[in-house]
Amino acid sequence: MHNLIVSPYLNGDFLVLAPGRPGGLRVTAAKYDELAHADTPPTWLAEAVAGLWSDVTLNPFREKVLIRQPSPYGYVRATYELNLGCNYDCEHCYLGVKEFKGLDWPDRERMLHILSDVGVLWLQLTGGEPTIDRLFTETYQRAYELGMMIDILSNGSKLHDPKVLGLLTAHRPHEITISVYGATEASYDGLTRRPGSYRKFHKGVSAAVEAGLPLKFSLIITNHSASEVTQMERLADGWGIPYSSFMNMSPTIYGGPETLPSQSVEHLRKRKPFTGCNAGHTFFHVDPHGHASICKIGREPNVDLIEEGAAGLARLGQIADSLLLRQGGCTGCTLQGTCGTCMPLVQLYRKANSRLDRYCQHREREEVNSP
Repeated sequence: MHNLIVSPYLNGDFLVLAPGRPGGLRVTAAKYDELAHADTPPTWLAEAVAGLWSDVTLNPFREKVLIRQPSPYGYVRATYELNLGCNYDCEHCYLGVKEFKGLDWPDRERMLHILSDVGVLWLQLTGGEPTIDRLFTETYQRAYELGMMIDILSNGSKLHDPKVLGLLTAHRPHEITISVYGATEASYDGLTRRPGSYRKFHKGVSAAVEAGLPLKFSLIITNHSASEVTQMERLADGWGIPYSSFMNMSPTIYGGPETLPSQSVEHLRKRKPFTGCNAGHTFFHVDPHGHASICKIGREPNVDLIEEGAAGLARLGQIADSLLLRQGGCTGCTLQGTCGTCMPLVQLYRKANSRLDRYCQHREREEVNSP
């Protein structure tokens, strides 16, 4: 199995990356071409790798160094929901209905090859809870073999499982981001609505830390955990795990309002101004049925990758441009330059009949909240 990935990137650049290790090396087209035809590691590569990752071996070269081929599509990142099912029932979860449905293995494997063919280098595996998916290990293994840098978005409850832990230790992910729902058993289990979930989280994280896996925490600040923010930060510090905080609750992907009462109002954070994004252009999202959309929020229209293959992704850029245009009451708004909410997310808040102060700078204008 490879220790190093050499891959085309954006704007004619090429990257050298090591799965499960930070940092990387940017190389020229000429050096990429040299590596693509080499049978032994050039001196400049051996010296650079030794400086970045002293434990990475490069021989035999064709076995340890994977050279990815250029793609005409220009995508470099994607997220893939293995399924919407989860072993928790968090009251803030934006997925709404949590169904254990998804592609069977032949279609899933074909979809992963399509992702590789269109240039996806960084792949986030998410859900639901991806590690409980019946095909998680097969999916992870194939994506790794195809030369993707894999991120996992997880609740951490299965990281102690020998099969999962063994796989991730042998073939290290780029990063595992673990959602943290509280610092005590009462608040954690209260939010997940699953007794024992805090103990599973603690057991999973402890096993992953001991295995030296690259972890990051996303501290979920809701009504249940609002009084425990400092404790959650100390929990992360005690394990030596970097963290960020997630505070703004959104409606479900169907525009359902049932998630919004979990918002801790005192922790509602003003979003940074939305000035555009690369959704649909260099990045896309794939749902459990192989439907590619511009992102997790803007799910319609989408492209059926199983039916259309890579060629269907040619439509995503145009779809993205249309979905991100300000519509309805947002059209012509004089505060667009400082608005922190993209249009697909605005549409979900509108469907949920959310209060304006959850997503809009206008507090009194009723027309902004009109369909």
